[in-house]
Amino acid sequence: MLVCYEYWRWMRQAEHTLQSIRADLDIGSYSWACFKAQQAAEFATRALLRALGRPAFGHNLVALFNELAGLCPTTGGELRFCVGYLDKMCLTPRYPDALTEGVPYERYTEEEAAKA
Repeated sequence: MLVCYEYWRWMRQAEHTLQSIRADLDIGSYSWACFKAQQAAEFATRALLRALGRPAFGHNLVALFNELAGLCPTTGGELRFCVGYLDKMCLTPRYPDALTEGVPYERYTEEEAAKA
């Protein structure tokens, strides 16, 4: 049974998060743009899982995607590569101690943010 209300709640948040990335790109806040891209993908994946009545917990985007791929066999390929890239954007953009030196806002580039 599809749970449409939960789907739309999570998908609306994913869309809003994606829209906010544009402002981050405009002001050069590339680390936040990368983190928000990961969050938007996480929210969209959770939306699909919840719509299918599946639990969707945690922030491991790869694990959430694998759960979804198990339900939708046509999911995979290029999406799996993108999910792997975005999964790396969860912690490092937010925490200075996730890097050996420097701070996240100085380390992320426009190219990385655009790719995310």
